[in-house]
Amino acid sequence: MTLLIFIASLCAGIAIGIPVAYSLVLCGVALMLYMNFFSAQIVSQNLILGIDEFLLLAIPFFILAGEIMNAGGLSRRIIDVAVAFLGHLKGGLGYVAIMSSLILASLSGSAIADSAALAAILVPLMRQARYDDGLSVGLMAAGGITAPVIPPSIAFVVYGSIANVSIRELFFAGIVPGILMALSLVAAWAFVMRKQQPQILERVAWGERGRTMLAGLPALLLPVIVVGGLRKGWFTPTEAAVIAVAYATFVGAFVYRELTLAKLYESLVRAAKTSAAVMFLIGASGVSAWLITTANVPQEMIRLLDGIMDNKMLLMIVLTIMLLVVGTALDFTPTMLILMPMLVPVCKAAGIDLVYFGVVFVMAGAIGMLTPPVGNVLNVVASVARTPMERVIVGVTPFLIAQILVLWLIVLVPGVVTVPLDFMMGR
Repeated sequence: MTLLIFIASLCAGIAIGIPVAYSLVLCGVALMLYMNFFSAQIVSQNLILGIDEFLLLAIPFFILAGEIMNAGGLSRRIIDVAVAFLGHLKGGLGYVAIMSSLILASLSGSAIADSAALAAILVPLMRQARYDDGLSVGLMAAGGITAPVIPPSIAFVVYGSIANVSIRELFFAGIVPGILMALSLVAAWAFVMRKQQPQILERVAWGERGRTMLAGLPALLLPVIVVGGLRKGWFTPTEAAVIAVAYATFVGAFVYRELTLAKLYESLVRAAKTSAAVMFLIGASGVSAWLITTANVPQEMIRLLDGIMDNKMLLMIVLTIMLLVVGTALDFTPTMLILMPMLVPVCKAAGIDLVYFGVVFVMAGAIGMLTPPVGNVLNVVASVARTPMERVIVGVTPFLIAQILVLWLIVLVPGVVTVPLDFMMGR
């Protein structure tokens, strides 16, 4: 009954237009009333305690790092490097988009910011080279969703803090799946390019490539510093986020000299607005999470899934289907904050590795950002590129299928995640 009340109150709140964060608080209040106790103090305390965690400081800093990278010219230098080495291939600008999205993902962890930056720079070039608009914009969106999977990932920070799982392990666990997502886009792009005849860019001379690489080297060093420092244990994920901001600021202001005080102020304002929305959602989820635990909702979920709890593979298949379906209707962050408090205890009871489940959870949620009608990344890229949504939906389809196939590979072969993780952790 408590599960039904939780779902009904949440759906009712969203259906009548209440923002998701307030709907999560509403769920908690509804459960309180059902259990015959209500305390405004409990609501306010859990709203604050939901974000009162050192690990969550990484979120605003990684968001700020992404904003500063775009304002300071780091993102453009990375794209310039990719164009210099791949632009002369048939469909070369598509491969440039994939390579750039993978590198940008390792810098900011924000799918929307990365996709928007790529679309703003590359879509005009692809139009000039006579690429199909729908395919081009669809590829930008599909490349952008590697950001929540490749470290440093804001999604992994949220998952790790709520599920009480090592964020460092989550970061390392996401490397191979993120690379596989990028490789699947390479295969899908090569497939769709067979019938396309875009203009091929001139091959860049090796001397020019060297100069472009030298100019882009300061930007390319950032993921090496962040991931390498985490691997060596030199700093925590939160400290890595601060270092990313400091490094991006230094390079943008003193190396590339594009980050002015005005641009820095704009980046701070945008990052503050985005961070405030995300952190309020997390705080609101703290209210519903506390009531979910108090009302024994996870135990109800376990009872509902009791018939398949002994079969880990079947349970993972059912949960993955659930995540993909929910992702079509809810944005990524609300999906995480609503379902994690219920599904993590289920996986724990079934003996499923929570780091592995975190990778599957985040990948499924990221794919949801490509699926209409919500599909935030899809909407943002279509808006930046000024391309009709119906064309973008058709164009993104082959890349969406490729990403879903990678997700199912990881669900059916857990070793794709666990074996590289054990190697990187030295186990």
